[in-house]
Amino acid sequence: MNMHLVFAVMSFQALVGAFDNFWHHELEARLPQRTSARYELRLHAAREAIYGLLFAGLAWVQWQGWWVLLPASLLLVEMFITIADFLEEDRSRKLPPLERALHTVLAVSYGLLLGVIGPMFWQAAQQPAELSLTSYGLWSWLFSIASLGVLAWSVRNALAVRQLGRAAKAEADVPHQPQALGGSTVLVTGGTGFIGAALVQRLLREGRRVIVLTRDPLQARASFGQAVWCVEQLTDIPAETRIDAVVNLAGAAILGAPWTQARRQLLLGSRLHVAAQLRQLMQRLERKPEVLVTASAVGYYGVPVGPQALTEDAPAQAGRFQSDFCAAIEQAALQNQDMGVRVVCLRPGIVLGHDGGAYPALAFSARLGLGAVLGGGQQVMPWIHRDDVLGLIAHALAEPTLQGPLNAVAPQMPDQQGFTHALAASFGRNAWLRLPAWPLRLALGEMSELLLCGQNALPAKALASGYRFAYPNLQSALAQLAQLAQAEPAISSSPPEKSSANETQLLQRPGRLSSGR
Repeated sequence: MNMHLVFAVMSFQALVGAFDNFWHHELEARLPQRTSARYELRLHAAREAIYGLLFAGLAWVQWQGWWVLLPASLLLVEMFITIADFLEEDRSRKLPPLERALHTVLAVSYGLLLGVIGPMFWQAAQQPAELSLTSYGLWSWLFSIASLGVLAWSVRNALAVRQLGRAAKAEADVPHQPQALGGSTVLVTGGTGFIGAALVQRLLREGRRVIVLTRDPLQARASFGQAVWCVEQLTDIPAETRIDAVVNLAGAAILGAPWTQARRQLLLGSRLHVAAQLRQLMQRLERKPEVLVTASAVGYYGVPVGPQALTEDAPAQAGRFQSDFCAAIEQAALQNQDMGVRVVCLRPGIVLGHDGGAYPALAFSARLGLGAVLGGGQQVMPWIHRDDVLGLIAHALAEPTLQGPLNAVAPQMPDQQGFTHALAASFGRNAWLRLPAWPLRLALGEMSELLLCGQNALPAKALASGYRFAYPNLQSALAQLAQLAQAEPAISSSPPEKSSANETQLLQRPGRLSSGR
């Protein structure tokens, strides 16, 4: 049997597996950032180590006699690891159709590999026991490179498992706070996202009962454990269920594909659909929630025509998609006021967190010295640390005087040039690149406004109602994020003590949710 056929099948196996790993495990499921994914990552690290050894061993070594048992045993162990991995994936998360299809292709390819290499091993096993170096020309060198790459990825996943273990231990060591807000029940939509997952963990630490609406209950249950009630449809919630507060974070990501008409319909529809379902739920509930916090954005203000500061009283800019988009979301939420529900429309800027959102990509470029000033660089960057987004949500839940729009942005607002230089400096780098505005406008269309036209929004209501920002200035936020990115990127940060103290004070004031209806 020709060894070149073995290499061809293994190459196909490796390429499909690499795509599956990168696209589904890294980008979609974000396994290295989930403490619940430690077991799956262990399986991946072991399987990648096996493939690394196989690639090197088959490329340069001629196996004969009982020595054949070594690569054959590795193949057998890999098969059992793959079966365990499939079972764990079915237990922990809902696989998208493409990932299931790739798994089928990989299974067929692996069967073909065994069918090709099995007879070769059997024939070699009949020979006298011997190990000899050999070369298959270019194949040997290509598989050597592949072996180094796969082994490096195995080490990376093993390190991620260790970091996630530390994160889980640190999370377990955090003492649970007293039952804030009377141990109230909070319904969170979008609870497995960048902000939502961190919010759920925070609510659990505060002693809240949490219900999560998610498209992937398996992943949610694996992430949060049995303490969280995960539902796929709001109709699964009985009318007699007590829900004290609702936090609506659901919706397709704004950044991504250009805002074509179809994309705009998807972005708006994904939010209005959930908003309509929430209204139907609240109408069914025997006891209405006291407060609804829904996610909007500072894009509500559209493209500024001057440097003036934008407080919550500033009007929308009709005719621009991002402004009309946010206005529609807020209007859908405000309809629930007719049931006596207090509605807060959270308008965050660019949310910075080490394990999601815009920061990881920006930080990666900055660490390579490739941070770029966009356009003129004078556009304001309305940013906020994720810990402060969580703090403001807690503040909105606890403060009965807050209603309507609430700007979720830091008090200090740099321009884009200042932001880029500060980000680069947090990693000891310089930002020397400039990207003109016209390529961005050409490639992204109206979506380029998110990058080229910032809103000088001010957190007027947050400050007036007594909220104290954990990260009021950019330098302190970037320093904390850079430390996490460089040291332990998988560990979620907890808010500084001053923020926690502020929230505890607010949560314990009389007249909050704990008072009941």
